[in-house]
Amino acid sequence: MPNDPLNAFVPYGRTEVAGAADGPLAGLRFAVKDLFHIAGLPTGAGNPDWLRTQEVPRETAPAVQRLLDAGARVAGKTLTDELAWSLAGENAHYGTPENPKAPGRIPGGSSSGSAAAVAGGAVDFAIGTDTGGSVRLPASYCGLYGIRPTHGAVPLDGSVPLAPSFDTVGWFAWEAALLRRVGAVLLPPAPNLTVRRLLVAEDAFAVAGEAVRSALAPPLERLRERFGSADGVTLAPEGLDQWRPVFQTLQAAEAWAAHGAWITATKPTFGPGVRDRFAAAATLDPALARAAAQTREGIRRRMDDLLGPDGLIVLPSAPGIAPLRGSSGAAVDAERGRALAILCPAGLAGLPQVSIPAARLQGCPLGLSLIGPRGSDSALLAIAEDLFA
Repeated sequence: MPNDPLNAFVPYGRTEVAGAADGPLAGLRFAVKDLFHIAGLPTGAGNPDWLRTQEVPRETAPAVQRLLDAGARVAGKTLTDELAWSLAGENAHYGTPENPKAPGRIPGGSSSGSAAAVAGGAVDFAIGTDTGGSVRLPASYCGLYGIRPTHGAVPLDGSVPLAPSFDTVGWFAWEAALLRRVGAVLLPPAPNLTVRRLLVAEDAFAVAGEAVRSALAPPLERLRERFGSADGVTLAPEGLDQWRPVFQTLQAAEAWAAHGAWITATKPTFGPGVRDRFAAAATLDPALARAAAQTREGIRRRMDDLLGPDGLIVLPSAPGIAPLRGSSGAAVDAERGRALAILCPAGLAGLPQVSIPAARLQGCPLGLSLIGPRGSDSALLAIAEDLFA
């Protein structure tokens, strides 16, 4: 579309929506992932058949409305992977948004357009969704600050779901102070939480490998200095590769519950990857989902016990830098699996996680993440601003 060299915005119209005349975000422009409804504008969810078969919304999603009421202006709706079920950002129908911070590499999905719009300077901040890592991973790949809040902290009404027990509203910004300003508008009043203990997720660093550990060593040392010490911990005693399928099974069951009837009736055209995942979800044994739900409860207790009321887990945001565009399907799937192993703990436990653009590797951005106790979102944003601004 015209004036969109980033290919960040939806191709069926870039419409601006004015916010309030004043407010804490007055003068700022933001982009909206095309899963959120805006009154009078279509919601395409990254798929032409969805766009064709859904009514134009009459109401604006509460999260978007809060930002408008705070004075920010919508600059347009951004591309997403189909129904948000991918981590690559390569849409078979609409193309791949540019990654301005790592040219020739993917931006990460499914909030790819939102990340590209911020990284390329088209907007001040952008909202997306994070189910399995779709804010945290693009934030790492594109050199941005990004947050997945505590599950349920920000309302998801008026948006297209993927897996409701994991779905969250997330947002990107180019600086930590702005990420925090947006949080002050979207998040509920913060409880009086103070994090005091730094916990280094050794198994997550092991998944990422030595090159990532070395690149993140300087910012990790800054955290150690801030907290006085750090304890190494293992998030998953049974292995993060055992937690990942728990997430994938539950996500698949919920995705089919959300969209199976529409897929069966409409027979939409999906791109590779998304098509395969929905096909597998259609035949998932419900007994597997029930068993995964029980396992998830144990994972939730494990993460809560590790954190307690004042712990802070530090881990890589991604297993590496953004992969090259056009990589083989096998390579994309392998990287997706490694990424999910690192990303799934916060999702399974419903915990907040902030990704910080803390390092570079091979000339590309690399994020460091902080996971805090339930409801510590504001405390995480404050740490990000104080230490990494």
